[in-house]
Amino acid sequence: QVQLVESGGGLVQAGGSLRLSCAASGRTFITDDMGWFRQAPGKERELVACISWSGRSTYFTDSEKGRFTISRDSAKNTVYLQMNSLKPEDTAVYYCALDIQLAAMTARYWGQGTQVTVSS
Repeated sequence: QVQLVESGGGLVQAGGSLRLSCAASGRTFITDDMGWFRQAPGKERELVACISWSGRSTYFTDSEKGRFTISRDSAKNTVYLQMNSLKPEDTAVYYCALDIQLAAMTARYWGQGTQVTVSS
């Protein structure tokens, strides 16, 4: 019943910026936490950031702190990830997630993923 659609990924040079967006549709709840995971080739999936229904944001990786900003438009069930000063290590498939479960570091619903590639 729930679908998440990401957009905004692409190929950028180091130091560039991208803004990812994710729109949730279907039978979702405004109170659900939303956020972004990423998975680089051959690496484990990691939670980048999440944001609560009230707008409280949390960042989970050290590398993106100060460079990434998560925001949410709860009325539209849309979450954004502004990524600045991108580095090659940020290269990954980024997945939008809804109803994040921190204990298991997973989520109930996932987007299809959007590729972010940062060249040196």
